[in-house]
Amino acid sequence: MLSGFMNFLWACFRPCSGRHVHNGSDSGGRQDGLLWYKDTGHHYNGDFSMAVVQANNLLEDQTQLESGSLSLQESGPYGTFVGVYDGHGGPETSRFINTYLFQHLKRFTSENQSMSVEVIKKAFQSTEEGFLSVVSKQWTMKPQIAAVGSCCLVGVVCGGTLYIANLGDSRAVLGRHVKATGEVIAIQLSDEHNACIESVRQELHSAHPDDSQIVVLKHNVWRVKGLIQISRSIGDVYLKKAEFNRAPLYAKFRLREPFKRPILSSDPSISVHQLQPRDQFIIFASDGLWEHLSNQEAVDIVQNHPRTGSAKRLVKVALRKAAKKREIRYSDLKKIDRGVRRHFHDDITVVVLFLNSNLISRASSIRAPNVSVKGAGVNLPSNTLAPGPT
Repeated sequence: MLSGFMNFLWACFRPCSGRHVHNGSDSGGRQDGLLWYKDTGHHYNGDFSMAVVQANNLLEDQTQLESGSLSLQESGPYGTFVGVYDGHGGPETSRFINTYLFQHLKRFTSENQSMSVEVIKKAFQSTEEGFLSVVSKQWTMKPQIAAVGSCCLVGVVCGGTLYIANLGDSRAVLGRHVKATGEVIAIQLSDEHNACIESVRQELHSAHPDDSQIVVLKHNVWRVKGLIQISRSIGDVYLKKAEFNRAPLYAKFRLREPFKRPILSSDPSISVHQLQPRDQFIIFASDGLWEHLSNQEAVDIVQNHPRTGSAKRLVKVALRKAAKKREIRYSDLKKIDRGVRRHFHDDITVVVLFLNSNLISRASSIRAPNVSVKGAGVNLPSNTLAPGPT
């Protein structure tokens, strides 16, 4: 039966070959089918590796690494910014975040003259408000944009301090060397906002005590209002502003009863960590990776292989596991085109940020050239809205 299903897929969908590829600014990345990767690069605090594999018809994951000045002022501070944006319902929100979030962060860092939790919160808030403005302007012509949203995972390394901010279920994991045993252990740095987590469901019930249906078990998956798994995001305006939860938005998204307070939140969970010499690297990845790899498995893969190509290696291990789950070969999985590929795995984005303790310990006022890298997928029009549900 599975063999017949695969034959049907290949008969209907041709593999992706010979397509043009769009790379981000100064990316220097390479393409292998639906896999884009940059094996190695340098940032203010060490080296990095980046990879993105596309599964959806339109790539909904976006990612960026910005290194150098974290401010609009020449005096700095200097450091490294990593963003992983896992979109849903379409690519509009993740693309918007990829364009504007870091610019907002630089503006507020300039105003504050330093990096801080408050600066990051303001950058998230301004990005949310900016996308709401886009939805308001496009609503009458493109109402479906109200149901487009994105998870948002950010890491900022500045002056020996690591800030982790998160909305949704992407994840940041630290690899830390343990001197006594010589092993490198995995430490999860980000809080996740997914209704499958009991504490998240309790948080939702506490915020909506009058709504017994705030979380619904649907097809063995916990969903907020039976629609979406995550409880925090950028976008998803239809679950934050009641005026957008009506026709002409698709009926399958609309709630039967009006709501008085936002159902989803755009308030990020932010943690602050003082980096130590034994902190080796940080893995930033969308949930497409963590669906197939545990935190420790991912850390072991990075630790036990050369740094070059670390992100690509993680993606390929995840893809091999995805293929094995469907009882097909990895070589056959690679032949399946975007769109159909989503039946086998999600878009997967990975950034591995290696930390050089000598560079970490230097002052954040020391100037360095700016580096800007953005992951890429198959080149498609930037204003194309995915037709399907979240």
